[in-house]
Amino acid sequence: MRRGALTILAAFERWHRAFRQVTGRARQRFAARDWRALQREGRERLALYGVAVLEAVESLRAEVGDATADRAFWIAMKPAYSDAISMKDDLELAETFFNSVSRRIFSTQGVEPQIEFISSRLMEPPSSPGAAVTRTYPFGNGLEAVIGRVLSDFKLDVPYEDQERDTRRAADEVRHRLTAAWGSPRFDTLEVMRPVFYRNKGAYLFGRFRSGGRTLPLAVALLHGDGGVAIDAVLCNEEELSIVFSFTRSYFHVDVERPFEVIEFLKSMMPLKRFYELYLSLGHNRHAKTLLYRDLWRHLRVSSDRFVMARGDRGLVMLVFTLPSFDLVFKVIRDDFGFSKTSNRQSVMRKYQLVFLHDRGGRLVEAQEYEHLRFEKARFEPALLEDLERSCADMVRIDDGSVTIRHLYAERRVTPLNLWLREQPLAAATAAIVDYGQCIKDLAATDIFVGDILLKNFGVTRHGRVVCYDYDELGSLRDCRFRDLPPAREFDEQSDGEPGFYVGQNDIFPEEFLAFLGLTGPVRDAFVRAHGDLLAPGYYRAMQKRLESGDIVEIFPYGSARRLEARA
Repeated sequence: MRRGALTILAAFERWHRAFRQVTGRARQRFAARDWRALQREGRERLALYGVAVLEAVESLRAEVGDATADRAFWIAMKPAYSDAISMKDDLELAETFFNSVSRRIFSTQGVEPQIEFISSRLMEPPSSPGAAVTRTYPFGNGLEAVIGRVLSDFKLDVPYEDQERDTRRAADEVRHRLTAAWGSPRFDTLEVMRPVFYRNKGAYLFGRFRSGGRTLPLAVALLHGDGGVAIDAVLCNEEELSIVFSFTRSYFHVDVERPFEVIEFLKSMMPLKRFYELYLSLGHNRHAKTLLYRDLWRHLRVSSDRFVMARGDRGLVMLVFTLPSFDLVFKVIRDDFGFSKTSNRQSVMRKYQLVFLHDRGGRLVEAQEYEHLRFEKARFEPALLEDLERSCADMVRIDDGSVTIRHLYAERRVTPLNLWLREQPLAAATAAIVDYGQCIKDLAATDIFVGDILLKNFGVTRHGRVVCYDYDELGSLRDCRFRDLPPAREFDEQSDGEPGFYVGQNDIFPEEFLAFLGLTGPVRDAFVRAHGDLLAPGYYRAMQKRLESGDIVEIFPYGSARRLEARA
């Protein structure tokens, strides 16, 4: 049994070494301003886990032969593996890796506690959370002195453009934010995490101010420009940090030895964030998937409401349902799509894989992919069961007591934009439609065109941000041909509903967008004022040229008003 356990552990350790090696190169990429390499390595890093699991399965078969598929062998091997990892700093990740290997071999339906870790020994906070991963700065000689010491301690292998200027600007911003929060700019200590978080063109320092029993979060966003490194923004509240760590953004590159301590520190700054979201932000998507699964099952044990169809228009490609008391939606690909759809199951799954690997730019919802989930039949509304049985028979098996779903995607629940515009006051509706236009622009900057721009395919988060969650027509902006709409030659061509000219598969006519959206009144006017450029091909063609030239457009996880340069 121990041989098998050590075989799996060796595969895990090979994966985690490779993961940290790739992650650790982010510092060099930032110093060299090699943004393309950082993005490429981010994609490479995501592929490492699946390869490691397959290698573990093959190594196990070579080591123990037929016992690999023997449940009794796994039942005996689990405690041996638990003993082998008991002193590891990354114990929780090692447990998840064991589960991944067992599920790969047995295609487990539901949960099998005898051959899986269904809870972790690292679910309780350490006795002094964050102590090993932080540097502590007492108020001492004042705020500017503290900020200056922080910048001096985090050089990032690149000189600052103007450290004195940035110290002054950051201190002014922190002074303002502390005074607004506490009535005074004084504090006892500032704790800053030692690891630097890298993503796209940014590097981030995260910490918290302490004063008595109070804490206030801190994020310092750094950019490396032509003249060196400069502070771009200082953020000092939970909502701002939550957006930086949003489920719509790509994963950070941050090299840590003890992930749980970092997660606990982040949790102290953003208590509303679930553990799975924080692990996800560090690039540990498989462990995040495990934690989300555990959250759901714990919630099912203490709740009694039923799964129902999710709010919003019925999808032609996906059947979407939710549990009202839990903030997720579950998406199952239908067996047959509507007549207007030319995609199939495989192409839809490829779109979700594209989103998984792509820079999501804060506008594409993270989707967790699950296989062989089993639920109690009694937890489903009868109408939902009928719809699952009728339109998802290939993916769903329903028997007397359970519902087994062979494949689904789980996403954070957001309010569909078309419902938001219908239900919210004018000010909130106007803000959302303006942000919808910015969502289209942010996606274009990451080489994404949604394809189906209808409002029902977008949602509004709890922070009021508009995001896209429908991916079946999503593709590369550079593959589209944005055309001017030819003038009608005859009156009949204006009224018969059919174009009198050739339209290719990738042809897009932005002049038609406004008619498709169906906006009216002040909301329509607000969209045209803010984003009238989206209604002509020129905007998209210019962005295509930028992308083709190799330009990487940075999409900041904070508003322009937070940028220190804009406030100087």
